[in-house]
Amino acid sequence: MRMQFKRIVCATDFSDFSNRTVNYGIKLAKEFGSKIYVCHVIDLSSVAIYGEFQLDPVGLQNRVMQDASEQLEELIGKQHKEWEPLITVGHAADEISRIVEEKDIDLVVAATHGRSGLKRLILGSVTERLMRTLTCPLLVVHSLDKEFISPDDQELKIENILVGCDFSPDSGLAFEYGLSLAQEFQSELHLAHVIEAPIYQELHKTETPIEEELQQEIHNRLLQKLQDMVPEEARNWCTPQTSLLDGRPYEELVKYAEQHKIGIIVLGTRGHGLVKSLFVGSTTDRVVRRAPCPVLSVSTKVQNG
Repeated sequence: MRMQFKRIVCATDFSDFSNRTVNYGIKLAKEFGSKIYVCHVIDLSSVAIYGEFQLDPVGLQNRVMQDASEQLEELIGKQHKEWEPLITVGHAADEISRIVEEKDIDLVVAATHGRSGLKRLILGSVTERLMRTLTCPLLVVHSLDKEFISPDDQELKIENILVGCDFSPDSGLAFEYGLSLAQEFQSELHLAHVIEAPIYQELHKTETPIEEELQQEIHNRLLQKLQDMVPEEARNWCTPQTSLLDGRPYEELVKYAEQHKIGIIVLGTRGHGLVKSLFVGSTTDRVVRRAPCPVLSVSTKVQNG
C-alpha cells in the first residue's frame, strides 16, 4: 500500500534551525503533489513578559500575528505554490494537534533542539507529546549532519531507510511506511530488531550446547520473522537488510543508523508483546534526540483513531 502525504504541516518558530522544516515540506510536497500548511504558533505566555501586553493585549497580538504572516511569506517566497499560512495562538503541541484534526493532515514536519541546544520551537516535552497525540505521522528534523534534502532544486533522495521492528502493531505500521518510502525513492530498506538484555536475559546465561542451540534457534526465528514482514508482491523489488541488534534499543538503532548512513529512521511510538518496552515513551524520544538523521514516528491510532 502506497502511503500518501497529500497535506503536510511544517511547524516553525522562525529560528534558522526550525525553518528547515519548510525545506523538507517543500521537497516532499513536490514528490507527492502535496499542499503545504506552514504553521507558526504564538505563545502569549512568552509575549506577556513585556509590559505592553498588559496595556494593549489585542493590539500587541495583532502586531505579532502580522509580523508572523510577513515572515512566513518571506520564508516560502516562490518555492511552492500550493501552500497556506497557519498562525495560531496557544501552546505548540495543542495547536498543532488541533490543526491536524481540522485539516485532515497526513504528515507534520517539526524540529527539535537535538544536540545543538536550540530552545525554542519543539523542545523535548512538546515533541514527546506530539508523538503521543498526533493522528498522523511526525517527521522530526534535528541534525544538520545528515539530511535527505539538499538546499538546491535537486531531486529528493533517500538511499537507506531503517525501520525499528518489535513486531507490535505500531512497528508494523512503521514497516508499511518504510516499505512505501523505499518503493517511492528506490531506497535500500533495513529492518532491525533489538534484543534487549533485560528481556532476553536468559539468552545471555547460556553455557551448555543445548542452550546455545536454543539461543541460535531463537535468533533464526527472529530473523525469519523480519523477513516474513515483506509481502510477496514486494519481493520482486525489495530485498531488505535484516539485523538483530543487542543492547539498549535507542543506542543500537542510533549506532546502526550512523554505521549504515541511514537517511531516515521509521519507528512506531508504542510497542508491546515480546519486547514490550522497545518503542515506548523514552526510547522513541531518545532515538529522536540522538539520531544522525530525520526520524518518522507513526502510531496505529492514525488508522484506528
